[in-house]
Amino acid sequence: MAKKSKTKTYYECSDCGKRTLKYMGRCPQCGNFNTFVEVTERGELASAAAKKKGASTAFAGQSKPQRYNEIKFEDEPRWHIRNEEFARVLGGGLVPGSLTLVGGDPGIGKSTLILQVAAEFAVDMGRVLYVSGEESAKQIKMRGDRLDIDTDELFLLTETQLESILDHVQDITPDLVIIDSIQTIYTNSKDTTAGSVSQVKECALILQTLAKQMGTSVIVIGHVTKEGTIAGPRVLEHIVDTVLYLEGDPFQIYRLLRSVKNRFGATSEVGVFEMQGQGMIEVKNPSEAFLAERVVTASGSAIVVTMEGTRPILVEVQALTTHTSYSNPRRTANGIDYNRLLLLIAVLSKRMNFRLFEQDIFVNVVGGLTVDEPAADLAIGLAIASSLLDRPIPADVAIVGEIGLSGELRAVGQLPARLNEAAKLGFKRVVVPRRLRGNDDVPDQGMEVIRVRSLAEALHVLMPKEK
Repeated sequence: MAKKSKTKTYYECSDCGKRTLKYMGRCPQCGNFNTFVEVTERGELASAAAKKKGASTAFAGQSKPQRYNEIKFEDEPRWHIRNEEFARVLGGGLVPGSLTLVGGDPGIGKSTLILQVAAEFAVDMGRVLYVSGEESAKQIKMRGDRLDIDTDELFLLTETQLESILDHVQDITPDLVIIDSIQTIYTNSKDTTAGSVSQVKECALILQTLAKQMGTSVIVIGHVTKEGTIAGPRVLEHIVDTVLYLEGDPFQIYRLLRSVKNRFGATSEVGVFEMQGQGMIEVKNPSEAFLAERVVTASGSAIVVTMEGTRPILVEVQALTTHTSYSNPRRTANGIDYNRLLLLIAVLSKRMNFRLFEQDIFVNVVGGLTVDEPAADLAIGLAIASSLLDRPIPADVAIVGEIGLSGELRAVGQLPARLNEAAKLGFKRVVVPRRLRGNDDVPDQGMEVIRVRSLAEALHVLMPKEK
């Protein structure tokens, strides 16, 4: 007679997944307070019964080792995505059998964008099942009417139990399944509540098995924490094939869809959208859109050619310096790293002898964008100097370069693509670092390429001292 397994109880951190045998007020792994929840793990017989009832084993298949040279591979074409910006971020289209995770702040437009993609896919490619655990079918239909969606191949389902969802998948056999969101879905094989670490991990593994064995593409929408990362265990991002983040300032109309992981294409690709009443509209030429309202005669304004993945984008960096009335001057950075701003201020003060210790300094990237790459250093430094000296930078100049602690300029990558984008928008001159070693022959793309070795030289070229 087989012995029944005892039920095991432990405590699990809802933020990082740390397990302990007793309750703890502070997690020793992630350091957060009051995050431990009680978890009851059923015995072997109960677990086997639960798996038999659930769909965890429905897609389980027998696997065996194969010789590498005996594996036959046919290049499978990607599914066409009408939304070119979304397709760009995915690497050219949706791969059959892929699992994609889309995250973003509340209200940023995740559900709107994915519903648009689902409707276009249903019209062009095949059947789509949209599963929502947060909204009713009527609420989704109201949003769809606002987006002018009209298709018979888009199915809406309001459900949170994963086993029931998989039953509907087998009945409908869709080409694309959308889960909105992973934190609202639960499986009967776990006794924890929906959204817990174990539930999110288990549901993601089952959806991964579904995608790989049925060839159905799955797009999962995920909540983010206050730090801006996907809520749930970190292993969730390792399970999925592609991780996309929808970013943007809620007070701005532009949204950026950024790829941070992609097994089928390049990472750090960016798609640009504009939030309108008709939904998320593609921005085919983001550089032109970001520079549309620029005041060319204002001091403290500089144009930088930044790279978002493989796409060059021209953005305007604005700086404002005012005499401070406080003992500690203020430093405000919007769209750039705060510590990077402090570094550039230190270089300007030490190497250029600017009296910035008595100035409040504000730096802003226009359009709600975030510029992380060091190639924007020279534009930021020149914008601060332009505002301090009250001399505008010429309107036909684009700027690229990284600043070192000695005030020297360092070379940046993908320079020909940057110059080509600047030339398309009508810029006549571009300031770039001069290489001390190696090939310095860069095609001018019909522009005057000004090569400088230091921040002081760039300042002298663009803002010479008045006679």
